[in-house]
Amino acid sequence: MHRLFVGLRPPPPMRSIILSQMGGIPGARWQSDDHLHVTLRFIGEVERPAAEDIAATLGSVRHRSLDLHLGGVGCFERKGRIDNLWIGVGPEADIRSLHLAVGRALERVGIAPERRAFVPHITIARFSKADAPGAPLPIASLSPPSLAAHFDHFVLYESHMGRDGSSYEVVERYPLL
Repeated sequence: MHRLFVGLRPPPPMRSIILSQMGGIPGARWQSDDHLHVTLRFIGEVERPAAEDIAATLGSVRHRSLDLHLGGVGCFERKGRIDNLWIGVGPEADIRSLHLAVGRALERVGIAPERRAFVPHITIARFSKADAPGAPLPIASLSPPSLAAHFDHFVLYESHMGRDGSSYEVVERYPLL
């Protein structure tokens, strides 16, 4: 089985800014540089033939390149507890357009449409059930500068689960025109 997702990998200057913002929140498990990405579409576990079809159909996506910037800081909750901390990415209309194009391509090979709302973001920290901070999360100290970066490709990743968490492998890169 292959655990796949489609994402955007921020260029090094943007990742450096993000990494510089990490710290100062008790219980946070900060993401490493290798984990920083914007998820365009989580696919999940698929067999090898489906993985090959997914890789091929993503090659049909035609979309312009994107100039994106970092936005505000937020968090997601799960079952009433803070689950992760993120930095937003915008402009939302531009990235949403690519998200929809990727989704349409995946539907052509039988991947069901995403049911969750799309919130363009880069996860910067995760919290275990035991270490989840109480609300409100002290995020006032996290205020990334409005740095813009050019994105000229998107990526199909495979996620490998291990003892120390997950690692991401680039399966294929697809150009944005």
